[in-house]
Amino acid sequence: MEATLQSIFRDGFGRYKEQHGMSMDQHRAAQAIMACQSDELGYETWCCPNDDHTETHNHSCKHRSCPRCYHAASHDWLEKTKSRLLPCDHYHVIFTLPHELNPIWHYNRHWCSDHLHKASTETLRQLLKDERYLGAEVGMISSLHTWGRTLSFHPHVHVLITGGGLGGETWKAVNKDFLLPVGVLKAKFRGKWLSWLNAAYDSGDLQLPPDWTPSDWKKVLRQIARKDWNVRIQGAYHHANGVAVYLSRYVKGGPIKDHSLIDMRSDRVTFRYLDYRDTKTKTIQFSSEHFISRVLWHVPVKGQHNVRYYGLYVPGAAGKREVARQLLGYPLQESAIERQRKERVCPICGSTLVHCSSARRKISYIRSIRVQQAVRADLTGFGSCRSLSFKRIFLPEQRQLN
Repeated sequence: MEATLQSIFRDGFGRYKEQHGMSMDQHRAAQAIMACQSDELGYETWCCPNDDHTETHNHSCKHRSCPRCYHAASHDWLEKTKSRLLPCDHYHVIFTLPHELNPIWHYNRHWCSDHLHKASTETLRQLLKDERYLGAEVGMISSLHTWGRTLSFHPHVHVLITGGGLGGETWKAVNKDFLLPVGVLKAKFRGKWLSWLNAAYDSGDLQLPPDWTPSDWKKVLRQIARKDWNVRIQGAYHHANGVAVYLSRYVKGGPIKDHSLIDMRSDRVTFRYLDYRDTKTKTIQFSSEHFISRVLWHVPVKGQHNVRYYGLYVPGAAGKREVARQLLGYPLQESAIERQRKERVCPICGSTLVHCSSARRKISYIRSIRVQQAVRADLTGFGSCRSLSFKRIFLPEQRQLN
């Protein structure tokens, strides 16, 4: 059997769901991955007006975690983003949370995602607004990733930021060979995150893992307060297209694409990955159960945007971007990128096929399966500040839906 994410889920998800609790988001993702481009979602029929040739194409699931149908959405996002980018230097900044916070993230995914975006971009905006560093309004695109190269849980954000900004009626460019002092950036980012984290805990807005005590919470706070948080600034890019292309690969399609999968046999899954430490391509193997767990760790929260825009790059700032382009000497009116349907051609006579009919079906998500509403992810084999072993996660507000 060909190794694809869909075939792995179709083969192993039935056994997996009998042993693992999961959130509604995770269950929806698994069902979408298995149903994508199958009869379950319905189909469209295309006919030739000049002969009897017809074609039937199954619908795609369009779920953010599905690698089968991400190409068009990623392409559209990239084209729109390229049209928005300003013709100036850009910097690429990566903010990573300490791994001791991973259990907190799994029980507070929405809060943690929002505040990682917020802490990183507010840190950059406030520092660059300061006259000591730049004194201007910059543009930022922030993209959340929760995975490492081996599908490990590694929450971090990539921020693409302009190497200059609007200061009144002038364009002020970064005139040093670096964007900001890294030490200052780390300290401010860490201070913001810890301040908001403590405030959320004090107000009761934070859910601790079920086996954590108040002393465990204080221990983690002491550990991460002493750590040197990982914030990295890449050197200036004279154009931002390269980083935008990199980010577009992860806007849709989940943490692993089918081309990275090598083999699935004997209940084992093998895939390739690039080891950033020595830039060599390597392979790794997991049981199908653990592989499915790792994929489901990274299912996004429904309705939450993993890519966000700030400053000069918010959709409503087109006027400011046009002023910036004029100041930079590259006036160019932004145009909307309209997705065009690829023309289908009859293989017999070459005529353009006509859309004849469509039948769309919705996925039936609940099928006698235990869905645990408060579960954020299955943490089997998941490391934290101390030895935590979660085979199944049960919280007070969980319920079973049959």
